Amino acid sequence: MSRLLIYMAKCVTGVVIVYLLSYLMHYNDKIWCLISVLLVLSPDGNDAMQLALSRIKANAVGVSVGFLVLWVCASNVYSMMIGVAVTTLACSLLKLEAATRSALAATIIILTHEAGHHIWDTTVERFMAVMIGCLLGMLITVVFHSKYLNRPADLDQGDA
Repeated sequence: MSRLLIYMAKCVTGVVIVYLLSYLMHYNDKIWCLISVLLVLSPDGNDAMQLALSRIKANAVGVSVGFLVLWVCASNVYSMMIGVAVTTLACSLLKLEAATRSALAATIIILTHEAGHHIWDTTVERFMAVMIGCLLGMLITVVFHSKYLNRPADLDQGDA
């Protein structure tokens, strides 16, 4: 199967699983989980597991920075700037440069909230959605890149 088809299948599987779990759990705010699943998935099969782990670590950094910034100051443009700067620095120090975009997305997810909602309730809910999305992305990666499912490309072309 071509690399593109496998990547498409992983992404569609992620969407289906998130929607199914959201339906079963009566959870309507599924966007953050969807974003996290898709950010963890990688189109390249060679280093998919390593990339998924790196992106999960980066998401944990982003969520942690988001929590820390919210604890220190209110959510506004200045906290966003601080959060982005600290997240970028933390990813660099932790050698997670390739996954910095995932970390930044997690930071922004945590630092944004709708007016009128309780900030910590929203933050904890989004934290859970991001981490569940990361775990689902990792599970999908494990399933799609299992040594039992992967076959050499020559077998697919053997009938040609």
